[in-house]
Amino acid sequence: MKVLIIEDEHELANSMVSYLSGQDYVCELAADFQQAMNKIAAYNYDCILLDLMLPGGSGMKILDELKLQHKEDGVIIISAKNSLEDRIMGLKLGADDYLPKPFHLSELSARIFSIIRRRNFANSNVIQQGDLKVDLLAKAVNVGGLPVALTKKEFELLIFFIGNKNKVISKSALAEHLSGDLADMLDNHDFIYAHIKNLKKKLFEAGCENYLKTLYGNGYRWEE
Repeated sequence: MKVLIIEDEHELANSMVSYLSGQDYVCELAADFQQAMNKIAAYNYDCILLDLMLPGGSGMKILDELKLQHKEDGVIIISAKNSLEDRIMGLKLGADDYLPKPFHLSELSARIFSIIRRRNFANSNVIQQGDLKVDLLAKAVNVGGLPVALTKKEFELLIFFIGNKNKVISKSALAEHLSGDLADMLDNHDFIYAHIKNLKKKLFEAGCENYLKTLYGNGYRWEE
């Protein structure tokens, strides 16, 4: 799952990257208003951590831009500005949550997970589709009651597909989701083919119905 951290305090930003990367999030940074605007225009995120006081502009304007672009990224405002007016305005403009500084990184991680769970998985920690069962908290998968051992990348792909069920997802979108903006520097997306091939093989061998369809020339779609 991919997170954009919009924060100009370098020490805090680096701490968030270090902690959240350890929680298997792909993290990207924007240190000022213009960097943030460029990234939200170019990419989609599972969650955006947004400071309101940024060099070059206001975080409230970024919320406005997300709304104008009809973006569905989750947003948590993280700011030292803790007035009731700021919180109300941020939530009205589309933020999902507001976490005042200073905060515990473990609480931040829990709030990110809560937003992603609510937006993508109907607020449930367990996803059930036919004989396939995915436990988001335990990061465990089983088919017909038997465990399926997936790598971190395979598990990330699986929940990304399920969270975007019935949508066509391109190979470039998958590469971006797994690698962040580093995907732009890759010569090809062969690693995506390898991860998907392994994921499909493991699910098939476990007896799972083929929910993941390959749409040649377009990408992939997880079907209900």
